[in-house]
Amino acid sequence: MNTKILEILVSPISKAPLVYNKERQELWSRADKLAFPIREGIPIMLVEEARHLTTDELSEKF
Repeated sequence: MNTKILEILVSPISKAPLVYNKERQELWSRADKLAFPIREGIPIMLVEEARHLTTDELSEKF
């Protein structure tokens, strides 16, 4: 994931910063408790494509 893109992208809901989960290829919005997928290097920032983060995932650090 390009770090320049990460500096620009924010959650489409809360405008909060996103955290890149390299292992799962997702961008996480802890504020919204959502994980947005990255497919073929392209972040999919649609709420209907996001999955809900679990309580355990919200406490993970990377």
